[in-house]
Order: sequence, then C-alpha cells, then structure tokens
Amino acid sequence: MNWFRYASPQAFYPLAGRMIPWFLAAAALLAAAGLYLAFFVAPTDHQQGESYRIIFIHVPAAWMSMFVYLVMAFWAGVGLAFNTRLSAMMASALAPTGALMTFVALWTGALWGKPTWGTYWVWDARLTSELILLFLYFGFLSLQAAIEDPRRADRAGALLALVGAVNVPIIYFSVQWWNTLHQGASVSLTRSPTMAATMLAGMLVTALAFWMYCIAASLVRVRAIILERERNAEWVRST
Repeated sequence: MNWFRYASPQAFYPLAGRMIPWFLAAAALLAAAGLYLAFFVAPTDHQQGESYRIIFIHVPAAWMSMFVYLVMAFWAGVGLAFNTRLSAMMASALAPTGALMTFVALWTGALWGKPTWGTYWVWDARLTSELILLFLYFGFLSLQAAIEDPRRADRAGALLALVGAVNVPIIYFSVQWWNTLHQGASVSLTRSPTMAATMLAGMLVTALAFWMYCIAASLVRVRAIILERERNAEWVRST
C-alpha cells in the first residue's frame, strides 16, 4: 500500500472517517477494562489507602499530555519544513486534545495532592512545568486563532510548538533534577515497576484507552479542519 498518497487531505479525509469508529470502540472497551481493574481488582495501597486510585486517571493523562505535545510538535515541524498542508492540520487537530489531557492531569493531581500533601497545589517543579505545558497548548491555539491566514498561522504555531518541546523533558526529568514533593516514576523502562502487577495492568490498560481516545478525537477534528480549509475545493462541495 502506498501510504504517501494519504498525505493529501482529499485522500486522508475518507480514511480518517473509516478509522474513527474503530479507535472509539477500542477506547471504550479499554476504558471499561482499565477502570474495572483499577477500582475492583487492584488492592488498596498500604500507605495512601483508597485515594491512590486517582493515579489510574492522573498518570495516563500526564503521559498523554507530554506525548501528544511531542506528536503535535513533530507534525508542526514537518509542515514547516516541507510545507505540507495535512501535517499542519494534524498539529492543529492535536492541540485541543493535548490541552484536555494536560488539564485532566493537573486537576486529578490536585485531587490526589490534597489527601497526600495536605494541599491542592504546591509550586513543585513537575507541577509547575506541567502547568507551563498547558499554557503552551493555549498559546499555540491562541496564536493560530489570532492570525487569519492559515499558512501564516501554521508557521507561527509550528515555531512555538518546536520551541515549547524543550519543556517535555523538563517535566519528565524534573523529579530527578530537583528536590520535589512529587514522587518518582513507578514505571520505568530501565528497572522493574514498584507497584503490584494488578495496579500496573490497570494503569497500562487505562493509558491505552486514553491513547485510543486521543487518536479518535484528533481524527474527528482534523476532518473538520480539512472541510473548513478545503471548502472551496470541488471534492468538498461534492461530499
């Protein structure tokens, strides 16, 4: 299959439409399985009690907030370098979903922080850098909305996205670089997990559900962007 032909908005539009139901179904099934593991199978934490279960939402949302930003910056960079229309549209479609994941991560983190730290918010290095990530998403969306010409808006947004990508490793390594209240990573590629197997399974399944949702939501949005930007094309008028 020649995947390069789907670089055209006209070719990608129907493909995205066919993929959306599959990703939505996968997100729903994985979310149901992950939440079941999280709330009915995973044991109670001996230190935090039942309040720790917020991590089954908080951690996947935090992972996706960073991952979506990197994917957004990648597509924005591809659009900037090669002047490809669909790449810039993908970056624009990913931004609202990434902002949502960042907000959920901050909100659930505050709910977890109250019983754990005794306060909803501290100016912790990881919390602060995650808040900056939310502002970067908002800045990207606001900058594109403020410029009427889509091509100029794409270029300006791409520059902001690429510069802001430096914040992602700061978020990830903040607990190692600075003395923070935030606990270190429980899941790592370089060492064994520090949580029970059922806890880990619930978190990973929920993370996959978030991933499927982010893909589906971005595909829905990119189809809307394609219709908006290509509205004068003959193929759109005949759709």
